[in-house]
Amino acid sequence: MKMLLLGNWAVARGCYEAGVKVATAYPGTPSTEIIEAIAQYDGIYCEWAPNEKVALEVAIGAAIYGRRAICSMKHVGLNVAADPLFTASYTGINAGLLIAVADDPGMHSSQNEQDTRNIAKAAKVPVIEPADSQECIDFVKIGFEISEKFDTPVILRLTTRVAHSQSVVEEGQREEIEFEYKKDIQKYVMMPAMARPRHEFVEKRLKSLKELSETIEINKVEQGTQKMAFIASGIAYQYVKEAYPDAWVLKLGMVWPLPERLIKDFCSKFEKVYVVEELDPFLEENIKAIGINNIVGKEIFKLTGEYSPSFIKKAVETKEIEIPYKVEQKLPPRLPVLCPGCPHRGIFYVLSRLKDVIITGDIGCYTLGALSPFNAMDSCICMGASIGMAHGISNASDKKQKVIAVIGDSTFVHSGITGIVDAVYNGSDILVMILDNSTTGMTGHQDHPATGYTIKGQETYKLDLVALCKVLGCSVVEEINPYKINENFEKIRKLLAVSGVKVVIAKAPCRLHRRYKFTISKRYIDFEKCKNCKLCLRLGCPAISIKEKPTIDENLCLACGMCENVCKFGAISTQKEQ
Repeated sequence: MKMLLLGNWAVARGCYEAGVKVATAYPGTPSTEIIEAIAQYDGIYCEWAPNEKVALEVAIGAAIYGRRAICSMKHVGLNVAADPLFTASYTGINAGLLIAVADDPGMHSSQNEQDTRNIAKAAKVPVIEPADSQECIDFVKIGFEISEKFDTPVILRLTTRVAHSQSVVEEGQREEIEFEYKKDIQKYVMMPAMARPRHEFVEKRLKSLKELSETIEINKVEQGTQKMAFIASGIAYQYVKEAYPDAWVLKLGMVWPLPERLIKDFCSKFEKVYVVEELDPFLEENIKAIGINNIVGKEIFKLTGEYSPSFIKKAVETKEIEIPYKVEQKLPPRLPVLCPGCPHRGIFYVLSRLKDVIITGDIGCYTLGALSPFNAMDSCICMGASIGMAHGISNASDKKQKVIAVIGDSTFVHSGITGIVDAVYNGSDILVMILDNSTTGMTGHQDHPATGYTIKGQETYKLDLVALCKVLGCSVVEEINPYKINENFEKIRKLLAVSGVKVVIAKAPCRLHRRYKFTISKRYIDFEKCKNCKLCLRLGCPAISIKEKPTIDENLCLACGMCENVCKFGAISTQKEQ
């Protein structure tokens, strides 16, 4: 049956048809939908893991046991999973192990532009890269075959445009594949004496994979009618075909290791060959390394952001770099904002009023607290970094600098717990604020160990963050209602004067989550009482705007009551002005 499928959904379909038994992940755009779609299929164990490292370790265990497994994540998640990845390259697998990694050129929802191909090369594992949804299905199956034939994890590299674009696919049937588990200490226990011969195995395997890349069907030459030649893979291949449909193209589906003989033969036929790839010059540098010098790459194609057909044409024909998303007329800036009713808004309103405090931030919806009107965040590096950075600032300061670390509930479970352990162990003096909205909000309301639900919506043990922080040795652990702005300001100000590692858990569920129901008592402004002080506007709520005086949009208001809480003149209430 033919149908339209998102790239991520197609990866999930490929896993189902390939007989996958275990699927693990930590949510991260643009990879999140892979495991959400897999969870819809019966017969596959799925889980949201606390972080990518744990997710990959679970998948490795399943593969060694003899069941096909996939672990999915975004590009920065592979950094977290690098430790097990590099050693799993040595141990190899039993049943196939596929690691789906979605890179994010253009940084639509990421803190950096990172090229997964570099990590794969360092780990000495193969990389395959689909260019559309049908290839997502097909490459998953090919990936498992390569994994099992060559005893290696395989990385399936996606980018945002492939992961989040729809194209036609043809579905197939599921194939059940299992392998017998055999205890093998020499293979799976990586002590130095065992690891040395396994490293030799990895190097031999890489040579065998190079030979595979020469003949594998996903590396192919597409003949053209004009004397222009390109080498491309993934979404860059689609851009090239749209820009130059009559050109010759060497389409690489297996992008590491590279088919050296195939590339040499292709390049020998042309005076000039364009290598088109988003982000790093990975193909270009490795092609030049084998002695091919008639290629043109990053001297005309940019190193940052996404490409497009028009960008490629302009670069090839004029050697000029097209500025993406350029708008000639000047437009007012439109900053992203926290949703109406978001519990984080009350916390950042409070933090913005504190004086002489450094606020270290983290990855999540709450990162928007760094923007106007709050400007209440001084840093944001990576998942879990806020606590470690706060600890570092506190101990680097000679003047007892007051520091607050802000982190979400999902992020705290992901990689904030070890930061707390470090801070308590080393006698830090910081305040940690866990903004607990009972979900992984930024990536679309996924569950985690502190929500009490699995990926399939089944109730499970709910991690108690209060009890956890107490047992870790924090000097103060308190829960607060983030909507009680004035009360919270006084409480946080006083806690900053208390020694030790203090934890405040601002607990209120996301107002947009389908699981939680709220009584909606919308707020209205009495223009007779309103003094036009504009204090309510400092909340940055999308439901509040101003003409002559502030007004509340009934269609946007989610009745959180924060505006009523900050108004000093009693002008905001649940009573509509007649």
